[in-house]
Amino acid sequence: MHHQSLTYRIFRLCNNVFLIGLALLCVLPIIHVLAMSFSSSWAISSGKVTFFPVDFNIANYEKVFGNTLFLRAIGTSFERVALGVFISMGIMLLAAYSLSKDSRRFRGRTVWMWLFVFTMLFGGGLIPTYIVVQKVGLLNSMWGLILPQAVNVYSMILLLNFFRTSVPAALEEAALIDGAGHFRTLVSIYLPISMPAIATISLFTMVYYWNEWFYGLLFMSSPDQYPLASLMQTMFIQRTSDDPNIDPEQLKFLSDRAFRSAQIFISMIPVMIVYPFLQKYFVKGIVIGSVKE
Repeated sequence: MHHQSLTYRIFRLCNNVFLIGLALLCVLPIIHVLAMSFSSSWAISSGKVTFFPVDFNIANYEKVFGNTLFLRAIGTSFERVALGVFISMGIMLLAAYSLSKDSRRFRGRTVWMWLFVFTMLFGGGLIPTYIVVQKVGLLNSMWGLILPQAVNVYSMILLLNFFRTSVPAALEEAALIDGAGHFRTLVSIYLPISMPAIATISLFTMVYYWNEWFYGLLFMSSPDQYPLASLMQTMFIQRTSDDPNIDPEQLKFLSDRAFRSAQIFISMIPVMIVYPFLQKYFVKGIVIGSVKE
């Protein structure tokens, strides 16, 4: 049999070694950051921390959760992700559903499609974007962190192609014959069938809103309004973690690198929690629709 051949076994061994090595490259840095966050200052300074904490303590996490600015930034990021994913997915689903129709059913489809594609190739620029956001009154508001990047045209096109290749036309025709409107057809037929693609793009959108930091610095004038990514970027660039309320006895456990490691690990937790629940859709959502049967 082919799968018992020597060549196949060598390929399988090499493939497994490559995948294990790739997985280690992804996991080991996270383990190292976690180990540093639970280690003392002297252990980190002397380079003794690798993948296990040295002189285990939780002083760094006590400092992080005692920082009201950091906690406020976490709350801002959660609010941004919740609203951003809801608004972005709503807009992209409606646009993808409409543009998945041919020109006979949706007059002007080609024009609208090229308008979307045009935005992928050409942007207005940073200064015009800032002026538009300022003129419409979105500065220093949550909407300024969401609406300027609410539509990802690439993700919308992925949804569009998924609708066109994976949703049988007969189902939509049957729904329309039974009296369902376009909105009912989208909710009752397209969404259930397209859950793998929707879950995958929702994950991408969530990660984007969680990790995006530039718009927070651009549209927010006070660190109190920063999302977590923007706050961490400013803290890392300024490279300071001084806090006058720290007990002098804690200084032997605290260090700048350990404190930042604790912040980094906390910022990764939401994505690591959500991903396992979407993993079963993630792989299917990437490959399904790529080949039309």
